[in-house]
Amino acid sequence: MKPNFEKYPDGLVPTIVVDDKTQQVLMMAYMNEASYQLSLESNQTWFWSRSRQELWHKGATSGNTQAIVSIQIDCDEDTLLVRVNPAGPACHTGQTSCFYRDIKLNSAGGQ
Repeated sequence: MKPNFEKYPDGLVPTIVVDDKTQQVLMMAYMNEASYQLSLESNQTWFWSRSRQELWHKGATSGNTQAIVSIQIDCDEDTLLVRVNPAGPACHTGQTSCFYRDIKLNSAGGQ
């Protein structure tokens, strides 16, 4: 079983990365077929950088690599959930997670 890369015109599958120990969502990135294969072969996360238009080995520059514990695929085979043991923060800002900023909700809050 593997992701259906053909489902998206650009061949990029959304990939959610979670810390396996804390269950914290660390980041969301995209994998193409090449980065998916590199991830499977190396047990490290590889992604496709949309801004740089190139393969990206997470932590290659910063040292904040992510060792893959498991990869799960959703029911439609078009989104991945990757559980990792991170070797440092996931966010380029130095934050543990890319999801560190809260958006203020309306005081009515869903009523």
